[in-house]
Amino acid sequence: MEKAIVLGATGGTGQAIVSELLSRNKQVIAFGRSEKKLKQLMKEHHSTALLTYKLGDVFDYKTIVEAAKDADVIFQCANVQYHEMAEKLLLLGESVMKAANILGKKIVIVDGIYVYGRQVAKGDENHPKQPHTKKGRIRVDFENLIFNKRWTYAKPLIVRLPDYYGKTSQNSYLHPTLTGMAANKVSVFIGNLKTPREYVYLPDAAKMIVEIANKDDSYGENWNIPGAGLISGKDIIKIVRDITGHSKLVIPLNKTAIRISGLFDPIMKEVVEIMYLTEEAFVLSGEKYEKRIGKIPATSYQQGLKETLHFLMKK
Repeated sequence: MEKAIVLGATGGTGQAIVSELLSRNKQVIAFGRSEKKLKQLMKEHHSTALLTYKLGDVFDYKTIVEAAKDADVIFQCANVQYHEMAEKLLLLGESVMKAANILGKKIVIVDGIYVYGRQVAKGDENHPKQPHTKKGRIRVDFENLIFNKRWTYAKPLIVRLPDYYGKTSQNSYLHPTLTGMAANKVSVFIGNLKTPREYVYLPDAAKMIVEIANKDDSYGENWNIPGAGLISGKDIIKIVRDITGHSKLVIPLNKTAIRISGLFDPIMKEVVEIMYLTEEAFVLSGEKYEKRIGKIPATSYQQGLKETLHFLMKK
């Protein structure tokens, strides 16, 4: 791979993958709808000649075809909001796969773990896909669309991430906690403070995703992107307080609190059904990655949170 296009390049995972590709001296096309955000991304990377941008809409396959024609790999990092998932996710999948198929390109789909539902066995790529939620079932349909045999020329793979954090994170469960604490404000933590959960540091995730994309035999498969182990919300808050010196109150939000918030916020309303992940963590196995790719990069929570918070406190 010498040249890649990142769809949804100004989002959380998109920015991390752009940075990782540039660190490897790869040419990158940043694709998105907002020229303002794309120009800001260019500025953050000091307008390097390796990075260009193309305006387009992931729901319009023709704009992807035009932008991606010279790329070796398409990284699909665009997403839809929770309350629009039922309406828009499969349309997004159809568009990106149609473009990849027309061009005969490799395409890396970044997705999450809703397809699995509750953990019933080892969290490897063969874990049963028996979701008990509406969003989980939509994600199963999405996977089936990506790997549909009618795409005779596209070469897709799916990478699955747990919840994540990092300086580019925007919509993760942990983000409001870290932004609030960095600003020394009363903040919230979504879920039970005592439940150990898995998070992946976005720069680590980007390294693994690019390594997987570089292997020709990775395509046609699901791949786990595991984090640095389990950690409770209580321990995260302690680390953040030690780093920032801030000690304002952090309020845990349980399912009832989220349900009440959902009366006024359509996104929070949709969070209720996947609150099980904040109460009973799903742990991803990295055994396949270690066997076929190599050592898993796993920045410690102490270091990852330090880097994230230093960035947030400068904003």
